[in-house]
Amino acid sequence: AAELEYESVLCVKPDVNVYRIPPRTSNRGYRASDWKLDHPDWTGRLRVTSKGKTAYVKLEDKVSGELFAQAPIDQYPGIAVETVTDSSRYFVIRIQDGTGRSAFIGIGFTDRGDAFDFNVSLQDHFKWVKQETEISKESQEADTRPKLDLGFKEGQTIKLNIGNMTTKKGGAAKARVSGSGGLSLLPPPPGGKIAVPPIPPPSSTAIANHVTPPPVLKSSNVGSAGILLDLDAPASASKAPASATTDLWGDFSTASSAVPNQAPQQSNWVQF
Repeated sequence: AAELEYESVLCVKPDVNVYRIPPRTSNRGYRASDWKLDHPDWTGRLRVTSKGKTAYVKLEDKVSGELFAQAPIDQYPGIAVETVTDSSRYFVIRIQDGTGRSAFIGIGFTDRGDAFDFNVSLQDHFKWVKQETEISKESQEADTRPKLDLGFKEGQTIKLNIGNMTTKKGGAAKARVSGSGGLSLLPPPPGGKIAVPPIPPPSSTAIANHVTPPPVLKSSNVGSAGILLDLDAPASASKAPASATTDLWGDFSTASSAVPNQAPQQSNWVQF
């Protein structure tokens, strides 16, 4: 598995300063103000790589790329990389050689953004390592658990109930017949419109029975009074002759004369 692992680059910073630091005399932490910040002991390029679960901080020459020192990191934060107490641009790393010897040196960045990127690259890597460890642990626990046997046993059957369809032996279900003629009419589709039958045209008899009054011709010299006289003209033609209507009270006077013992009345009054 170690041979299949490949090395990936997490962060590259072109300028980094390296300082020799005095040994720590107490547990209060390192202070960058105790170093000779104006006179770094070495200047070069920093490259952060990872191989498997281990990260490496490599100090290389800017021109040739020759390795100056490297610090393997198994966890962060930890003893392999520590921050100083008085600045965010300086760190203390533990470098190791191939013989197993180790030493603590100080590194610093001129730009505060470079120090931030260096810190975040290490945090992201070990966050990924933590997730991978949890996933592998869960998979191992799943392998040790008893597996469920969901297969059918010998002779085991299942029964499916599909809707409410009922069938007879030896044949499929028959469609229900409705209607007096034995034909089944399908209902109209949902949301469809029923066509209204067209109204038949009127017959010639109905047209002949319909009498349309003749139009009344209007003249500019005839007013509304003339129109009324025209409408009363047929009624005046049906009146009785003038001789018969001269005495309007003649019939009533004749009837009154037939009554006996009636006192004579004046000629100007009619007896009812």
